[in-house]
Amino acid sequence: MIERDLQKEKGQGVIMHLDVQDLRDFYYRSALGRSAQSSMRRRLLELWPESKGQSVVGFGFAIPLLRPYLAEARRVMALMPGPQGVMPWPLDAENISVLVEETFWPIETGHVDKLIVLHGLETSERADDLLEEAWRVLGPGGKALFIVPNRAGLWSRRDRTPFGYGRPYSAGQLETQLRKHQFLPERHVGALYQFPSTRRISMKTAAMFEKVGRTMPGMIAGGAFMVEASKLIYPPKGRLVRSIVKRQKVPQGVTASTILRF
Repeated sequence: MIERDLQKEKGQGVIMHLDVQDLRDFYYRSALGRSAQSSMRRRLLELWPESKGQSVVGFGFAIPLLRPYLAEARRVMALMPGPQGVMPWPLDAENISVLVEETFWPIETGHVDKLIVLHGLETSERADDLLEEAWRVLGPGGKALFIVPNRAGLWSRRDRTPFGYGRPYSAGQLETQLRKHQFLPERHVGALYQFPSTRRISMKTAAMFEKVGRTMPGMIAGGAFMVEASKLIYPPKGRLVRSIVKRQKVPQGVTASTILRF
């Protein structure tokens, strides 16, 4: 079961952080996780089929979706927040994963073409600051894809998957929050139409439910929303946009020059 890092104060709600080892075990060591990875990756490639010459960044635990871009993108980087922890990735090549402060990323302003946020926004204690940082690193014409649990779906009600933690969203709630931080929502699609269960019948019917959900989304509530948004030109209200990155501790295999020249 996914571990919870519970941080609670009197009169405050509970903030739940996912652990990197549990995320790894779900996506790479369980049949349900591999199926979820396939569902989201298929939808991602419908939206973003290519990345030739581009800079692609994932935040949270986005590595299940980054692999298709390793071959042709100019740069790929996986940012993993401190409360979650970091793991080396990919295992078959030079490490590109970096442990970062949740709202202070070691990337120069305006240098990212594509940003994927998975298991990052809904579990953040500082979601507004996180969105400001996402806005900062995107370049002109850059796109961000925010993937969050669907509050109407079954996955958000099961804490045996990563989508049962943090704050689930409706599509309207997510788009409103993005607009507040100077993002323009452009497209949104659903994913995870199969049942969040490892029972034999659920796994056998997974492909059928995924097909029905993609072709007739009104019939089944998907477990996740994937909202694509572009960067508006005015900076978000709040702290000043930074042009200088803060020195970070970097895992072995990633050099300072790799980060600063991203």
